[in-house]
Amino acid sequence: MGKLTVRSIDGAKPKEKPYKLMDGDGLQLRVAVDGVKTWLVRYVITGTERQYRLPKLYRGVAGPGYCSLQEARDEAAKIRALARQGIDYAVQLEERRAAIEQAKAEAAAAQSAAEAISKASALTVQDMFDAWITDGVRRKDGNAMLKRMFATDVLPAIGAVAIKDVTEHHLRAVLRAMVERGVNRSAVMQRNSLTQMFAWARKRQPWRKLLVDGDPMELIEIEKIVSPDYDLDNMRDRILSADEIRELHTIIARMHTDYDAAPNKRIVQQPLEATTERAIWIMLSTMCRVGETAKARWEHVDLTAGTWFIPKENVKDNVADLTVYLSAFALDQFQQLHARTGQSAWCFPARNNEASIEGKSISKQVGDRQSMFKKNKDGTPRAPLKNRRSDDTLVLAGGKNGAWTPHDLRRTGATMMQALGISLELIDRCQNHVLPGSKVRRHYMLHDYADEKRAAWAALGERLSNALM
Repeated sequence: MGKLTVRSIDGAKPKEKPYKLMDGDGLQLRVAVDGVKTWLVRYVITGTERQYRLPKLYRGVAGPGYCSLQEARDEAAKIRALARQGIDYAVQLEERRAAIEQAKAEAAAAQSAAEAISKASALTVQDMFDAWITDGVRRKDGNAMLKRMFATDVLPAIGAVAIKDVTEHHLRAVLRAMVERGVNRSAVMQRNSLTQMFAWARKRQPWRKLLVDGDPMELIEIEKIVSPDYDLDNMRDRILSADEIRELHTIIARMHTDYDAAPNKRIVQQPLEATTERAIWIMLSTMCRVGETAKARWEHVDLTAGTWFIPKENVKDNVADLTVYLSAFALDQFQQLHARTGQSAWCFPARNNEASIEGKSISKQVGDRQSMFKKNKDGTPRAPLKNRRSDDTLVLAGGKNGAWTPHDLRRTGATMMQALGISLELIDRCQNHVLPGSKVRRHYMLHDYADEKRAAWAALGERLSNALM
């Protein structure tokens, strides 16, 4: 049979089975049962016969998607020429397709990376805070204070600044603004929180790549930001003397007397809240922290046995549970308190009675009544705060010994125990301090010192009772 012609191809009709027409030089035309005509090229590569189907179907006149007889012969000649050179045309095409796909994939990956870099470059301090508060920090209050402090001072000032652009100057400006507002301690706390956040971020992507110049918080020297007279160590040594304790008792009693005797109670100065009074004497007689006291629940107070159980989740740093053996003095305070709040689950319920008050509520009531010590940075008296008291009704000893705080009551009680000859180790146990010594020693020596602590608290309560007679 000779070579194919356009006429012979056009005249080839479909049969019951597919068949092939030979053109020579490896070119074949396959006629399917439906009449579709496909070009096939046979060639030999490294001793193996291969067959390649041209992607375009036959049509007498070349056009998109179709291949004429002459075009098919040209393609067959090219494929067989490559085979003689040891090149498999089908493999070559596959490699080209793979290379094209790889190039497309690499281009897409590069585009995606560029978009990711662009997106990461736009991440702000707000974005970092949101990530950190979700995955990087978990405090006992559910991060409520952190959110409040950042929302007040940090985020309004630099929340929109891109992380890649944040410098020590941004952070220092935030802290200085707080100091100028007179909140040195809050500025130190904010510095600590910012330090923690940036330390978390610099170990993780994408933040690590954005902090190209390092951690800006490492350049913040808080001692050069706070007021010169601020005690960075916060090592207060204020204790209340016996005379001041008696004076405090007298002041509180006089507040009630004056209020009860006033003909018009709408205009007379109201006394300290009765629950706050009880909190003051409970903290002094038990040496418990203001936060532990504020969170007390009646289910943990046994007025019959004279005990108060403080679960470790209410204790600073979750050190350990503590059972306080109430002296007669402390028990009397709890009994008076129970007469007022016993219907609540909390010893010191909030106004909505759905939770306890916060420790800072007690601290504010005490601090607001010592306004002479509230100063601005320039030393001028601080203006009264809205909806807050501002007087000097709880100033003791004419103010010559400085302001006192609820935490000073804890220190005062411990000092009174020391003066009674109680050992320092036993005082530490009553205050629920972590005791010195090896962990092995603490693990094997498990005596609870219940009797000794009961006697220590009883002695302190008796001393207070005698002092207030």
